[in-house]
Amino acid sequence: MSGAPHPQSPPNFLGLDPPECDFEHAAAAILPVPFERTVSYGRGTACGPASILRASTQVELYDEQARDEPYRMGIATLPACEPQSADLEAAIGEIEARALEAMDSGRFVVTLGGEHSLTTAPVRAARKVYGAIGVLQFDAHADLRDTYEGTPWSHACVMRRIHDLGIPSAAVGLRALSAPEGAMIRDQSLPVIWGHQLDEAEQRFDALLDTLPEQVYLTFDLDFFDPAILPATGTPEPGGGTWWPTLRLLDRLFARKRVVAMDVVELAPTDDHPASDFLAARLVYKCLGHWWRNRI
Repeated sequence: MSGAPHPQSPPNFLGLDPPECDFEHAAAAILPVPFERTVSYGRGTACGPASILRASTQVELYDEQARDEPYRMGIATLPACEPQSADLEAAIGEIEARALEAMDSGRFVVTLGGEHSLTTAPVRAARKVYGAIGVLQFDAHADLRDTYEGTPWSHACVMRRIHDLGIPSAAVGLRALSAPEGAMIRDQSLPVIWGHQLDEAEQRFDALLDTLPEQVYLTFDLDFFDPAILPATGTPEPGGGTWWPTLRLLDRLFARKRVVAMDVVELAPTDDHPASDFLAARLVYKCLGHWWRNRI
């Protein structure tokens, strides 16, 4: 069954044992947020964090490109954040409080979603902790609508809420948006590498990064990837990114900017596509390795 919950509690990220999973030892922390309130097509993102954690236990700890074992930095897995408020804005506030607590501890925080609407929370927390930041968005969708289906806190509005905060952003992979979103991108010259430009993304990426400040929050919506390699997402769009070119972009991001925190969102796991869960887990571990090697 799509998004079927598993009875057992999810393991620590990578299945780590002490001391590598101990919070006191850890340089990084995983914050699972099984938040799903505004999905508009396929459901199941609430099961995303647990599925990523389970799949991560099958990720090899040795990184063959870097020739090291990034897990030795220490990676703690925090208790899941499940907001209790029925009000969407208040629920985002609950997530922000949890993210702020984790970031205030000095750890590099990876938030696992859940739907994309939750990203506003760790972005606000990161700005409180780190000051001036920009947001780099990997995504199929612009998410710049002012409201969607009666709420300004929809997953389709998350980048508009970040824009309203006065935080600069740039996007990679966009290929599905409304006419008003297109007009906003054009009229405000928002920096974008479009989906149809992904074949040239590595040549365009440095110029895109130049539009952002030194400190960057990374939000990675998994529907950025082409559904041929990651079908288990609520709103798949053809023409997306592939594995190795995307990793080269992320390598460049972590080398050029100080990435202060990140999220991976919009996995909607299904029993038919476990490779999607594994890809998401491996993506998180790759990013943690990049951060560890480039930390300031």
